[in-house]
Amino acid sequence: MNDIRPQSTNPLGREFHLDRPNGKLMGVCSGLGRYFGIDPMWLRIGFVATTLLGFGLPVILYLAIGLIAD
Repeated sequence: MNDIRPQSTNPLGREFHLDRPNGKLMGVCSGLGRYFGIDPMWLRIGFVATTLLGFGLPVILYLAIGLIAD
């Protein structure tokens, strides 16, 4: 018999997961950094900068990712 496995719907062939052991708060920036191949420190700096310039909207986004992912 043929073993039919579903194809991954992710075009990049990888999945996003929080990286809690290496994370500072919830592991969101570490997970995003690992997913995109970016140093998490740059993502943390970006979140802080956009929070200061964006009136707190990135904080809501960060919390949503942290609570919904994994």
